Amino acid sequence: MTITCISPIDGSVYATRETLSHRDADAAVARAKVAQTAWAARSLAERIALVQAGVAAVGAMNDDIVPEIAWQMGRPIRYGGEFGGFKERATYMAEIAEAALAPIIVEDSDQFRRVIKRVPHGLVLVVAPWNYPYMTAINTVAPALIAGNAVILKHASQTPLVGERMAQAFHAAGIPEDVFQNVFLDHETTSSLIADRAFGFVNFTGSVGGGKAMEAAASGTFTGIGLELGGKDPGYVMEDANLEAAVDTLIDGAMFNSGQCCCGIERIYVNENLFDAFVDKAVAIVNGYKLGNPLDPETTLGPMAHVRFADAVRAQTADAVSAGAKAHIDPASFPEDGGAYLMPQILTNVTHDMRVMREESFGPVVGIMSVKNDAEAIDLMNDSDFGLTASLWTQDAARAEAIADQIETGTVFMNRADYLDPGLCWTGCKDTGRGGGLSVIGYHNLTRPKSYHLKKA
Repeated sequence: MTITCISPIDGSVYATRETLSHRDADAAVARAKVAQTAWAARSLAERIALVQAGVAAVGAMNDDIVPEIAWQMGRPIRYGGEFGGFKERATYMAEIAEAALAPIIVEDSDQFRRVIKRVPHGLVLVVAPWNYPYMTAINTVAPALIAGNAVILKHASQTPLVGERMAQAFHAAGIPEDVFQNVFLDHETTSSLIADRAFGFVNFTGSVGGGKAMEAAASGTFTGIGLELGGKDPGYVMEDANLEAAVDTLIDGAMFNSGQCCCGIERIYVNENLFDAFVDKAVAIVNGYKLGNPLDPETTLGPMAHVRFADAVRAQTADAVSAGAKAHIDPASFPEDGGAYLMPQILTNVTHDMRVMREESFGPVVGIMSVKNDAEAIDLMNDSDFGLTASLWTQDAARAEAIADQIETGTVFMNRADYLDPGLCWTGCKDTGRGGGLSVIGYHNLTRPKSYHLKKA
């Protein structure tokens, strides 16, 4: 099977790669398992140093990586790629590794040594998405390697060069080739490997359908799985919010990367006293964007990663307008060709009967609703199949935390949005998935507890 990356810039074939046969995939797994034993036997300090060197080697490639990202998935070069977040996450996980992986000593006396150690699963499969291809991959790759696992990375077909870049950098830094492998696999081979217990742990970031396929493949194997799937993240602006900051942050969270953010803002609820002013300011911000070729430094909004993604958002928007929603952005201001280049849109007069307020959009469209009070906002925020993040805007931290306690999400922000803090567990609930990455908990999920009960006398 051939994997083909169609560039959203011009519809050309940007890259093709052949997938591994099942036999070759089995061989890659076998090599990784052999290499993992020696890798885990190295000191934690050595593994940390090698991973950090690999991260630095990726950074040295950034001038080449930035335009590659634009060609593969459409993000404008003006934003400079992902190395800042890539390095931040890997560095934090390196800094906490010793404490996170430290044994729990229950007793160490003349009679007994009783201790719980954290040991690697062995081989970890990382299936990474295209929207933030470097940052999403490093979330698991760095701590998995530091913890003593071998890693096989299967990247999205839209961003095939990313895994190759990471492998090139990590191998040059001294991480053995069999310890970290980038592979191209079709869905059938991936599912078969999981069903055959090839991996000790699988981390998947992608669609709900993809997550269900992973769980089905792992059924009965007892393989650990971490899933970050869809999202429909809300923002709630209270009557005491800093309006300027709320508009700037929430609209950027809705539109940045053409709306293709795991924790992007897809629906906004605004206190009725601020609603009109919020919408006016939001429209002004969006009207200032420039939709165009992501290789142009003046472009602020590039194409979506694929025509079919853009078409799905067009359909959601059209359905909403036909059902009574009001579109605030004039199409004449953002000429598009009906392909991957999709104009941004702000919708009001929306309801939760509309797909655009219930289904994941993953594009540059956001619905804004007026609410009377916290209770109404909480009900609306929870009226979703997804639960990744929510963004609350108020001057009252106690009020925000009380509301946060009632919201069904993995993360709640106050006065910020669309950010992944590596010190906090990145997790979701409902159809967003299960498990957790980064933080101390990320290490716990990438290892297993092993108890030692040693009687000395």
